[in-house]
Amino acid sequence: MAERSSERVRIADVAREAGVSKASVSFAFNRPERLSPETVARIHAVAERLGYRPHPVARMLSAGSTATIGILSPQALGTVLANPFFALFAEGVASVAEERGFGLLLISPHHGSLERALARATVDGIVALGLDERHPEVGAIRRTGLPVVLVDAPAWPEHGAVRVDDEGGARAAAEHLLGLGHRSFLVIAVEPPTFGDPRAESVAGARLRGYRSALTGAGIDLPDSAVRIAPATIAGGEDAFLRAWREGSRPTAVLCMSDAAAAGVLQAARSLHLHVPDDLSVVGYDDLPLTRLTDPPLTTVHQPVRRKGEVAARILLAALGTPAGPEAGRHEVLETRLAVRRSTAAAPGGRRMEVIASA
Repeated sequence: MAERSSERVRIADVAREAGVSKASVSFAFNRPERLSPETVARIHAVAERLGYRPHPVARMLSAGSTATIGILSPQALGTVLANPFFALFAEGVASVAEERGFGLLLISPHHGSLERALARATVDGIVALGLDERHPEVGAIRRTGLPVVLVDAPAWPEHGAVRVDDEGGARAAAEHLLGLGHRSFLVIAVEPPTFGDPRAESVAGARLRGYRSALTGAGIDLPDSAVRIAPATIAGGEDAFLRAWREGSRPTAVLCMSDAAAAGVLQAARSLHLHVPDDLSVVGYDDLPLTRLTDPPLTTVHQPVRRKGEVAARILLAALGTPAGPEAGRHEVLETRLAVRRSTAAAPGGRRMEVIASA
């Protein structure tokens, strides 16, 4: 039989040429253990000669699996990719997924809707990053029936979850600055915390509680107006600090809820001819590789970002029935620690000792 070049080769063509049934051709590509090695080899040889490739959707339906897991974020794709945290986290997820023969798909809102995005996503399970249970489309995600692992969000009882001790890490950062004599603070948050709501368990809410706990213990009140909201990006941190400065804020220390935002503060300080740490101390959160490359190297709260991705992937794959370690449904909290570098120093003398508000 001549090779076909002007039309798609069908499974029936391969079956006829190899002298087997269409079911045998399907088994050769999806479940070769059901055929003899000789039959599988013959079918593959015929398929290669004819230029046959299984249709990906048909193959998934036959196998009953997409061999793909998704990382879902409620943020727009541009925002996600602008945060270097995501690359390190995704690296951890991918390393475990690839070991188990799974691919990776990034799922972000499609025309503003996670439900639309999920309708287009062919995945076996989801690692959901920063998806608060109060999100309006959580119901749609649950209705998919897919296994879900929550990361950096309040846990759902029926699904696995991974987070870090955000509150403890933030408290350590604030206590470090207090120990250096700072009393004038600006906080740059990664998202709008739910102020005053004791049920708020978002990353920003937990970190804000940690900052406030340390400052309250030192007799300092941190009002809501002393918190500046910004994207977790370099541009977001730079803009937030410059706006606060233009409005008259003169903090001696800045607590940032992300390393990317902290790098932006360092950039803003240079543009204002402020010397870090002599004039201004800056602390980040995450301990990404960029913290060793900033000028000066950034004091930050270390969290195991890559390991967080690895643990989330293992829990998800356990829910999918693969031998991936931790049991499905596990809720795990990872530790944080303070990494002190050269972006923090003793508070400058003569600076007024109060919390600088930046509404």
